[in-house]
Amino acid sequence: MSKFLRSWESLLILILGITTAVNISLAPEFLTLQNQVNLFQLSIEKIIIATIMTLIIINGEIDLSVASIMGLSACTFGTIIDVGMPASLAILLCLGLGIMLGAINAFWITIIGIPSLVVTLASLIGYRGFARVLLEDRGITGFPDWFIALGRDGLIGSLPLSFFAFALLVATLSIVLHRTGFGREVFTIGNSAEVAHYSGLRVARVKSILFILSGGISAMAGLFYAARLASVRGDAAFGFELDIITMVLLGGVSIFGGKGSMLGVVLSILIVLNLRNGMALMNITGHIQTAVIGILLIASVLIPNMLERLRSVST
Repeated sequence: MSKFLRSWESLLILILGITTAVNISLAPEFLTLQNQVNLFQLSIEKIIIATIMTLIIINGEIDLSVASIMGLSACTFGTIIDVGMPASLAILLCLGLGIMLGAINAFWITIIGIPSLVVTLASLIGYRGFARVLLEDRGITGFPDWFIALGRDGLIGSLPLSFFAFALLVATLSIVLHRTGFGREVFTIGNSAEVAHYSGLRVARVKSILFILSGGISAMAGLFYAARLASVRGDAAFGFELDIITMVLLGGVSIFGGKGSMLGVVLSILIVLNLRNGMALMNITGHIQTAVIGILLIASVLIPNMLERLRSVST
């Protein structure tokens, strides 16, 4: 118990409590059921991707292309629907596209040996460019009602299917990360890929699985995004990378790999959602909200490293 009280997760619980209390005092409507549903629904695609990003960063890698894959998948869905293809087939094709794009990233990273920062930065630009080429300045609407219902209507109560997809991913990836041999490999490789390789671990295989999963989950998030908005444009999900990476790093996942927990990321997600929601209720502009998230990103990298150095000095 005393170890948990000294952990990063305990600090996140304290920050979450303070953030919630401030929101309640400044915006009484914060606690309404509709607002709590909106708190998740308006950022659901980001938090879905944050689950797999947790494993990637613990593994010592980064995927900057997730929002671009999300946007390209959404735009591809719109384009396919626009030419008259059935939505059910379009969904399967877009999920396959996301998996393929993740596999392309994995090829350059694990086979060719280019750092993931470089590969996924290039992918971010390239995949976003393809989305722009597909739609140019057009917006596509006219999706089937049943598809729009996936992103808007409550599956149970007021909660849409996307929320349950997020909950399932959290539960599944938590078990994988903290209770399986694959999860131990993720941590070991994140601490030192070279040592892991000489220990007989299949480093390339583990990394490839993670990037392929990242592509597939990002595509799924893109479909939920298209369903929630009932439309797509070439700039779909533009800039979502900032929030996603902030959620993961603020959750205590080390940017250098080898350290982190899904619990910390879930607490971090709640903090970021509470901050954005509270600022929106207080009519704080989107630019200021983005600046606050940027400051959080810097703090989430600096503070854990400073605390680690203080612990090493004290010991």
